[in-house]
Amino acid sequence: MFYESSAWKKHKSCGTSSLLPMTPKKPQQWLQVVGHAGSFHVGDHGTLLKRFCEGEQQCYLRLMEDVLRPFVPAYHGVVQRDEQNYNMIDNLLTHFNRPAIMDCKMGSRTYLEGELLVARERPQPRKDMYDKMVAVDPEALTDQERAQQAVLKTRYMQWRETLSSTTSLGFRIEGFRKSNEECHTNFKRTKSREQVMEALDNFIDSNTHIVVSVTSDDFHSLIDAFVVTLVCLSRQWGYLRRLKQLRQVLEASDFFRTHEVVGSSLLFLHDWTGRTGVWMIDFGKSAALPAHLTLDHRTPWVDGNREDGYLWGLDNLIDMLANMLPLT
Repeated sequence: MFYESSAWKKHKSCGTSSLLPMTPKKPQQWLQVVGHAGSFHVGDHGTLLKRFCEGEQQCYLRLMEDVLRPFVPAYHGVVQRDEQNYNMIDNLLTHFNRPAIMDCKMGSRTYLEGELLVARERPQPRKDMYDKMVAVDPEALTDQERAQQAVLKTRYMQWRETLSSTTSLGFRIEGFRKSNEECHTNFKRTKSREQVMEALDNFIDSNTHIVVSVTSDDFHSLIDAFVVTLVCLSRQWGYLRRLKQLRQVLEASDFFRTHEVVGSSLLFLHDWTGRTGVWMIDFGKSAALPAHLTLDHRTPWVDGNREDGYLWGLDNLIDMLANMLPLT
């Protein structure tokens, strides 16, 4: 999604000034593993432009004043390109060298309670959602839905979440791209703990098994393999450390306590040097709660309590990565 740079200079946008990286000499790079094409553009000075969403803008403004600021891309206001407004955020790939990148959608649901309410108030059978269900699991359709060749949006939204690990583990892998440019995006039916751990294992290349039989001829090969193993271990430890830090900060965050955080992802990055990073991204569906309400993000969701399962999913993700360490 982003590109690399090093130097810094002042940049002004929307009446504010902030530190932004200068345009790099090397060609810009931009990786988009999942998401709607055309929603992002590479910006100047080491930034990324994301199609404007007022709700996301308000979240970023709040997050820039919250303890979560180090765990989200820095926000630099609104810019316009070709008569379209964009939220301008930091390029998170700046300090990585040909990184592997993974998007994990967090929480036990990816729709807002408000979306369910609107869909119930205006029940309209949808042909497009029927077609999507047919493509994934035709056996899930009822006789009535087959006859109508349409399904209600509420039915579709809740069915979709049961296919993946969203409802079973509180997060799901949206997709990843490895440093060798190998892409994996077919995780719609990756549901069990074992399936998710296999996907995570693939992403971090932790299945590098080294058969040691040392001779003078293969000594250098052994050293190279040992270095690869250390890099794999550092990725996992780096991710675990970062995720545990994030969990601690989330539990202390005013923003997190007072928002229904739905449809938000964790972006994972690592490169061949062993450098790792994890950031919270995508706040277009995150909604502020009524003044009297707060969430713990672990309580199971029932219609009306606004709980999103974010921390429950993060607990499971941390536990899985910790359990994978012996495999390396």
